Amino acid sequence: MIRKQVVSTIITSLLCLGLWSCSSLFSDSGAGFESGLEALSSSRFGSDTSAEADVDAEPGSDIRLGAELEKVSSLVYEGSKELQYAENFTVDYYGGGYILLTTVMDGTRIFIVPEDKEVPPELEQDIVVLRRPVKNLYMVASAVMDMFCALDGLSAVTFSGQKEDGWYIEAAREAMTRGDIMYAGKYSKPDYELIVSRDCTLAIENMMISHSPEVIEKLEDFGIPVMIDYSSYESHPLGRVEWVKFYGALLGKEEEAERIFAEQTAILAQVTSDEKIRETTQTVAFFYITSNGLVQVRQSSDYVPKMIALAGGKYIFDDLGEPDTKRATMNMQIEEFYSGAKDADFLIYNSSIDGGVASVEELLDKCGLLADFKAVKEGNVWCTTNDLYQQSLSIGYLIEDIHRMLVGEKGDMHYLFHLD
Repeated sequence: MIRKQVVSTIITSLLCLGLWSCSSLFSDSGAGFESGLEALSSSRFGSDTSAEADVDAEPGSDIRLGAELEKVSSLVYEGSKELQYAENFTVDYYGGGYILLTTVMDGTRIFIVPEDKEVPPELEQDIVVLRRPVKNLYMVASAVMDMFCALDGLSAVTFSGQKEDGWYIEAAREAMTRGDIMYAGKYSKPDYELIVSRDCTLAIENMMISHSPEVIEKLEDFGIPVMIDYSSYESHPLGRVEWVKFYGALLGKEEEAERIFAEQTAILAQVTSDEKIRETTQTVAFFYITSNGLVQVRQSSDYVPKMIALAGGKYIFDDLGEPDTKRATMNMQIEEFYSGAKDADFLIYNSSIDGGVASVEELLDKCGLLADFKAVKEGNVWCTTNDLYQQSLSIGYLIEDIHRMLVGEKGDMHYLFHLD
């Protein structure tokens, strides 16, 4: 409790001093491509946990957070899940079917107990214990819902942080229509009475919760543990997708998770093996026009520019932003955008924020200066679909879409469409 109060005090002080502004926390405000602040993540480490000691291990090292449990209990550590791209979680296995899930950035540990087994009495108090079958989850991280749907795991979700009409994911919307999933308030205003009365077992949040640290404290005071999904912090685009293995282990659907991830890696392999990829040196600008007339673009270190590179293209901005920060986007004046992107071969308008545009004419209504851009003159303007931000398993398909755009294949795509 003391640690949580200290965290809240620190964050409040930073906000008051202007050292931590809301605009520096997030990109795509509320749209799901959230990249938050390391300060909140690091503040959630337990000062006396083994996780804190090991979180600085290099990716691919032999240091495993979960192996430490052997020192404090009778559990027998059997091994850890091998990960190809993800660096921000671990899955550790113990004899008897026990599993330990760890989010590396804040040291949160979730211990999964088989339905017919007892909880080891020696577990540390800060470890969240969930018994199979996992149920009554409060899903606030909207991008995670796509993974649960793909894993056939919606039965584990009882509460939603989105209203029914806020879901682009059909299965989630239908579940709410049937009453299988109930709206329990957004991240900053949970319906505490509802989720407590219905025995919520875990709140799955995204980094938006760093706006409201008092919510974490209150949920935990009510006995509802909180985990933060850090998939948006993965450096490789497919690292985000690989979080399906985390949730597969949570739900006991690991084979399904492996299959889903394999499908995405196969798409990437097919794209990168295409001979045409070696012939493309074309540049791409990815952006949207804010309500106050600024242009929001991706920092060069963000996963979207990396997807463009994997697809065979080149992000128009070589060195934009500060790679050491966790921010995904930045705003610029239209004049600066014009200077840097007017000669881009392709424009991709990000519709996940404002609902998008249906034609080049609508885009020019937002910003007439775009008429002078090379991509507009040559008819190479594209738009993302509105549902992209909720489709966490879209990464491989979007890379494929961008590749097809670059090589001139305008057939059916998953998450891009051409603007006429």
